[in-house]
Parts: sequence; C-alpha cells; structure tokens
Amino acid sequence: MLTEALAALAAAGGAAVVQAAATDAWAGTRERVAGWFGRSDESRVPGELALLDETALSLGQAAPDQLTEVAAHHEALWRARFEAALGAVQDAAQRERAAEELRALLAGALPGGSGTSSGDGGLSVGGDVTFHSMPGSIAAGVINGGATINSPTPPERTQG
Repeated sequence: MLTEALAALAAAGGAAVVQAAATDAWAGTRERVAGWFGRSDESRVPGELALLDETALSLGQAAPDQLTEVAAHHEALWRARFEAALGAVQDAAQRERAAEELRALLAGALPGGSGTSSGDGGLSVGGDVTFHSMPGSIAAGVINGGATINSPTPPERTQG
C-alpha cells in the first residue's frame, strides 16, 4: 500500500501525462515518462512509448463533448500505472529514489518547466524574474486588492 504522499504523486503523474499530451512539451514528456517506467528495465521503454502514443491519439481524436471523459479515463489509467510502478518497488530507499525521479520528471513536464501552479490569479516563475517601475508607478507580479500611488506633498514655500 502506498503512502498518501506517493498516491498523490502518482495522481500528479497521471494529470501531467494528460495535460502535456496536447502541448509542445509532449515529445519531451513522452520520452521522460517512458524512461521513468523503463528505469530498471530499458526493454519496457518501447511499450511505454506506445501506451503514451495511444493516450495522445485518444485525446486528439476525442469529440469536444467527450474530451473531459476521455481525459479523465487516461488520467486514471496513468495514475494507476504510476501507483503500480511505485508499489512494485520493495526497498524503501529505492522507492524514495523512484519517487524523487518522478518528482523531477513532473517538474519539467509542463510548459514553463517549473511543475508548479500558482492557482487562479497567481504568478508562477520557474527562473529569475525582475520588475522595474518608473517614478509614479508600481511594478508587481500580482496585486491582490487595490493599489494607490500618492504623490508626495510638495514642500511649503518659506517666507523670507
């Protein structure tokens, strides 16, 4: 039985496969996922590539009104495959190593490469970011709520 963390990792793997299938990241993700499944037996890689191709083909051919159902099916299929692969590793240290490799794979699986999500209205950065502002302006990645710029009060004239 997998820990809750490993089950969540397997679920993230299933979701990443389905999400990446329709993106420019697919070719690289496809190769890395097949490689992960074949990490202890490279002869498995061609079969994994064929299964990944079936997923991409099914998603690509799905009618718009069936796409959600087809995507859910393939996400569950890949989740189960990741769970089975993690569960088959008997040695705890090897299982943790496999989990770390899967985490690394997922970090690069989607466009942007960070594998992170900032949620609605957020900013997720997978590298460096720099913001510059001009006098009288604000520079920010995300502003939740309002922002006000007040000009400083001019100095009082002195009498003299």
